[in-house]
Amino acid sequence: MTKKKKVIREKSIKIRVTEVELQALKDRCDGAELAPWMRETCLGERTLKRANVPKVDPALLRQLSGLGNNLNQIARVVNTQNYDVVNVIQVLAQLSALERQLGHIMAEHEVST
Repeated sequence: MTKKKKVIREKSIKIRVTEVELQALKDRCDGAELAPWMRETCLGERTLKRANVPKVDPALLRQLSGLGNNLNQIARVVNTQNYDVVNVIQVLAQLSALERQLGHIMAEHEVST
């Protein structure tokens, strides 16, 4: 698979429009960025559509990151040590606690699965 070479756009075009014309252009591009839309419309270039990534609450990201760190620590210990039945039960209890925490976080932030 060959990688496409990134196009570097060095030239710019400045045009003056009225407020009404600007709003008409924004309305026509359906919420996309104006410059790529104009290139596509005027030059016939096909641009890849970027997925709209929803904004996520930073507190949610911190909580999920903490859970991920806990899970990684558990996985590291499990993979590097020999475990007897008691230790396996402790690990399962910790995993169950992480699952409960995740459930609480999802409920707080109304995350649908």
